[in-house]
Amino acid sequence: MADKKLEATKAVKKPAKKSKKPNVFKRLLKYLGACKGELKKISWPTAKATTKNFGIVIAVIVAIGLFIFALDRGLYALLGLVMNTGA
Repeated sequence: MADKKLEATKAVKKPAKKSKKPNVFKRLLKYLGACKGELKKISWPTAKATTKNFGIVIAVIVAIGLFIFALDRGLYALLGLVMNTGA
């Protein structure tokens, strides 16, 4: 009985017609319109917040750079002691 139902559903299903895609320019305009809508949803930071964040980034870069410089110099001095070369 299940086989008859399965055969009946196969007979009823017809292949769907391929719908023609819209023109490439219409699709492009639709995409750009969607992009514009998404850009309106963004909450942009203020100039003050951007300046503050920029300052924080620069300070962290300088701090990490100084740390790496000090670590490099310290390891170089330690290597000089081990290798017995006074540079």
